[in-house]
Amino acid sequence: MDEQNTVTSPVSGQKTPSPRKRRRLWLILVVIVLVIVAIAYFFHGGSHKSGSKRHGTTGENVPQPVAVETVTTGDMPVVLTELGTVIPITTVTVMPRVDGYLTDVKFTEGQHVKKGDLLAVIDTRPYDVALAQYVGQLAQDRAQLEKARVDNARYQKLIRQDSVAAMTARDQEFTVEQLEGTVKVDQALVDNEKLQLVYCHILAPVDGRVGIRVVDRGNYVTAGQSGGLVILTQMQPISVIFTLPQDQLSEVADRLRSAGSLPVDAWNSSNTQKIATGQVSTLDSQIDTSTGTVRLRAIFTNEDEHLFPNQFVNARLLVNTLHNAIIVPSNALQTGPNGQFVYVVKSDSTVDVRIVKPGITDGTRTVVATGLAAGDRVVTDGTDHLRAGAKVTIPADKPSTDTDTAQPAQSHHRHSN
Repeated sequence: MDEQNTVTSPVSGQKTPSPRKRRRLWLILVVIVLVIVAIAYFFHGGSHKSGSKRHGTTGENVPQPVAVETVTTGDMPVVLTELGTVIPITTVTVMPRVDGYLTDVKFTEGQHVKKGDLLAVIDTRPYDVALAQYVGQLAQDRAQLEKARVDNARYQKLIRQDSVAAMTARDQEFTVEQLEGTVKVDQALVDNEKLQLVYCHILAPVDGRVGIRVVDRGNYVTAGQSGGLVILTQMQPISVIFTLPQDQLSEVADRLRSAGSLPVDAWNSSNTQKIATGQVSTLDSQIDTSTGTVRLRAIFTNEDEHLFPNQFVNARLLVNTLHNAIIVPSNALQTGPNGQFVYVVKSDSTVDVRIVKPGITDGTRTVVATGLAAGDRVVTDGTDHLRAGAKVTIPADKPSTDTDTAQPAQSHHRHSN
């Protein structure tokens, strides 16, 4: 047997273990190591479990550190936040009303103008010539009318003396009436040409801010051409159009009827910064059936012009204010199978579960209709492992003068209770 498991070295003549025997030795060493590791784990785990049982660290009786806040009473504004769009009260596309070359532009882009300010001038020379022509025609026809009236007066005297035929006198009357009509037409042509000259001077129709110029000086423009010359937008005041769900329409309508107007704040699109404060006093006349909403218009003075046309904003409409409401921090509310609830810390440092009926909220505070009273202390942080009757500690209640060595003793004292 030994001879089979050993090999004689041809150099030294000594016997060495065969490869099969070496593999067997390695296998035995691995098994021994595994057995040692298993024994060490068994004894270590057993002592840890027994130690845990001795010290009661299963988590059932260890106080849980939590953060709490006190339930208060106060005023809570009822605010509806809806997405709105800044819409100018008046927007005008300034259009040329006559044809001609644009000889002068009197405004600069972005300028604020007043109603009646001169914005641009169209070449007036063709209309001056036409006006002179019609004025001359009017003078000529007036002279003919005067001559016809003189002749008519003479014929009327002669007919009374039977010195002229009645038909001749009657024809002269018709001639006077005809020339009177011609003079009226001439006068209308003169007035029209004067109006064309007025239209050559393009005036601002409203107060506002002019935008980017569409047509430059020297171009030929036509009456009513597409795009006009420039867009004039009224900036002060300005409005915000936003929609209201139909379920909230009755409440808002009642408040508008009683108060006349409601305050509204415009916040930026990210709802992080207030831009302006205004008033809403107008409801649309019908509900949009496709969205189930009704439109409202809020008016803002916009003195600093922070509201810009077509800008998206969040409109916060103050509908009402609840007085002496029970208010809790919103992060204290938890959701369970029976609805929303809070953990209330009792005087013995245990927690109680209270089912509550939450109302309106402003994001950080929530009104609670039932389940709580002013002075209750509710858990706002550390609720993950809480249950009814669980022990808690409140680190924030510890005096700030406690030292690091005093804190373990204080914690041990609470544990022993």
